[in-house]
Amino acid sequence: MNRASNHKILAIPHGDKSLGQKECFEVEIVRALKKQSESSFNRLYLNYASMLLGVILKFVPSRENAEDILQETFIKIWKSIDQYDAEKGRLFTWMACLARNTAKDYLKGKNFAKSIKNDDIDSVYAKVNDFHYFRYNTDTIGVRDLVTLLSESQKQILDLVYFQGYTQLEASDELHIPLGTVKSKIRLAVKELRCYFV
Repeated sequence: MNRASNHKILAIPHGDKSLGQKECFEVEIVRALKKQSESSFNRLYLNYASMLLGVILKFVPSRENAEDILQETFIKIWKSIDQYDAEKGRLFTWMACLARNTAKDYLKGKNFAKSIKNDDIDSVYAKVNDFHYFRYNTDTIGVRDLVTLLSESQKQILDLVYFQGYTQLEASDELHIPLGTVKSKIRLAVKELRCYFV
């Protein structure tokens, strides 16, 4: 079960397989896992770890804790592969269910409750803010070019928030203006830019 084994690993990228190939891959890998094949476990990890981590991160915002839960999930998969029934659903669905349940168990656990109690409000705010922040690749949709059409103050705020990754609160501190002003300038700028996409 050690992923760093000397076995040669042949991974089939999950996204490149047609439905029939995915099903064949799943049948083959489940059969090998039931024989306790370590190289198959490595292939399983390579093909599904990132997707299962995504499932876990929906419940647990800390990436470090999510990665620990991912490891625990793969241990459960290794130990309970005999319980998987292909007639009841796809392999990924079964593994995603294990990942969700492991994440939920972690959230109910004593260690998580203690860590929340020990966090100060600033670190909790930062965790929540980071968890909900999503960065768009604005260059691919031409937004950076359109921003030049805005007023200097709007350009300055949008540059900080959308291109440099500042939160609205950080932009407010950086520019020494109220948070409400930042929000209203962003709202007006977005409204103006929306005209170019209609």
